[in-house]
Amino acid sequence: MKVRWLVAFLLAAFTGVAAAQQGQVPTTETALGSVRIPRTVKADGKDLKAGTYQVRLTAQDAAPPAVGIIRERWVEFVQGGKVVGKEIASIVTAADIKAVAEMKPPAPGTSRVDGLKGSEYLRVWINKGGTHYLINLPPAA
Repeated sequence: MKVRWLVAFLLAAFTGVAAAQQGQVPTTETALGSVRIPRTVKADGKDLKAGTYQVRLTAQDAAPPAVGIIRERWVEFVQGGKVVGKEIASIVTAADIKAVAEMKPPAPGTSRVDGLKGSEYLRVWINKGGTHYLINLPPAA
């Protein structure tokens, strides 16, 4: 009985230290900022038209993340108060961003949209409080 308690205590302590090292990711729905998508792309397999969107982090986790990524969560693209698209965002700490992305990150509190693979794909990159949210959007058909 005492061994189980000790293991549970050590596991909780280790998890707390790891979370502190990784950075804080909100556990509830959170507004990340506004972005302008310059052309129609796909978000979760559906067309997301060119325009300006509010991006909102949901509380819904996606698949287990790759190495260097804290977690992957769904984000929503909101326009006129209505969710018009959703996609997975990879969440990365400031300490790990250089291992995940080659480009210089946007300043804290800002975002940018970059063309990838010859500008075929778009990456929405939001830096909120030093935590980076990367959303990759493939081209529309």
